[in-house]
Amino acid sequence: MNNERMFTVGKIINTHGIRGDLKVLRVSDFEERFELGNTLYLITDDKIVRELEIDGHRIHKGFDLVHFKGLDNINDVEHFKGSYLKIPESQLQALEENEFYYHEIIGCEVFTNDGKKIGIVKEILSPGANDVWVVKQPKGKDILIPYIEEVVTDINVSEKRIVIDPMEGLLD
Repeated sequence: MNNERMFTVGKIINTHGIRGDLKVLRVSDFEERFELGNTLYLITDDKIVRELEIDGHRIHKGFDLVHFKGLDNINDVEHFKGSYLKIPESQLQALEENEFYYHEIIGCEVFTNDGKKIGIVKEILSPGANDVWVVKQPKGKDILIPYIEEVVTDINVSEKRIVIDPMEGLLD
């Protein structure tokens, strides 16, 4: 893959049925990642294991069920559990202004608008209308930050710094 950076778009959680379907936890912000005919790379232990072409996709109980061309039996895919599905940097899509890739947000430090450090974004959830950023504090439980204009006031991905205006009760 000519040393191109790879970006995770999903993690294989389990098999589904006996015909080679895989239950995938989506880590991508784009549903199009799992369109038929797309190529994903199966990564195990940080090594590209194989290139896979999607020939089936549906949503089932909040997970993506993905089927790859030529892998039509549970025995073909069972050993994929726990592996990651990735794409090369060249497949990243251009974004609109004020849109960000998950990998640009994860790892950013989060501060309140008065300069108090809250913690670091460790994951992004997509439960519905807007994303929710999970922020790990140095001590205590994780804080959930809704990615909405009223709360997230500034994002600087080059400095890995995010400023929020916490609404009442957000940091309690």
